[in-house]
Amino acid sequence: MSINQVAIVCGTHGNEITGVYLMKKWQKDNHPISRDSFKTELIHGNPKAFEINRRYVDNDLNRQFSSDKLADESLGSYEESRAKVLNQLIGPKGDSKSDLVIDLHTTTSNMGPTLLMPQSGTFYNLLAAYVKSNMPEAVIFCDEDHKPNDEHHLLCTTGRYGVIVEVGPVPQSVLRHDVFEQSERLTQIILDFVDLYNRNSLPDLPTQIEAFRFITSVTLPLDDNGERIGMVHQNVQDNDFSELHPGDPLFITFDGEVIPYQGEKTVYTAFVNEAAYYDNNLATSLMEKFNLQIK
Repeated sequence: MSINQVAIVCGTHGNEITGVYLMKKWQKDNHPISRDSFKTELIHGNPKAFEINRRYVDNDLNRQFSSDKLADESLGSYEESRAKVLNQLIGPKGDSKSDLVIDLHTTTSNMGPTLLMPQSGTFYNLLAAYVKSNMPEAVIFCDEDHKPNDEHHLLCTTGRYGVIVEVGPVPQSVLRHDVFEQSERLTQIILDFVDLYNRNSLPDLPTQIEAFRFITSVTLPLDDNGERIGMVHQNVQDNDFSELHPGDPLFITFDGEVIPYQGEKTVYTAFVNEAAYYDNNLATSLMEKFNLQIK
């Protein structure tokens, strides 16, 4: 089935400003995001949070899009209400007018250009292979792609298909040249793929590619009162998508004690020391690396 309508959402988090300024650029000249075989719409996800230069006003907007939350009329905070508005504008979830939603994000973590896919299937596999072929430095991140779409809380899941463009490192509320360009390039590659997909003109693609799948998150070390007693070890800092072996340093306390990774198998890190996750004391996500089979 062809992709006829693409929605690009910018500024879902108010202090991730790269997408907002890409939106402003594309509003002046839409040539970089226009393709003949489908229509592209630009949407500002959370303008109020952008105005006050915060990630969100009341709640994280990108956690409000499970079907249960969207249907719950008792949820009426700014972001809970905004999610319902966006769902009607882009979706509605489960019967969406948008065939593809691309949600633009940045991270303070050293993840480079990352394509995050919350669902699995042939379309996603082909997209991942095309992205990897045209932007080898891009990372393919499968984020709980085993879950039914109804359970996913991400904005991009309001579309028939949905992906996140996640690029870093860049501080919150800061524009960084390389991250800006990587975000635009990755978005354009996705749009190029859609155009070729619609025309049944995809090039030969690899039969498998390297990808990462989310396993779990780990928290910063805390004492019995819930106070932080340490931080991410320097060996892990800035080493997203690198190996973490059992026994490797993971944290170091303020007293200088090294706390090793205590898992039973080698994993890979992502969202290392992401500033936005400090509210929940999250230190890093742990991933498995695998070969994504394309055909």
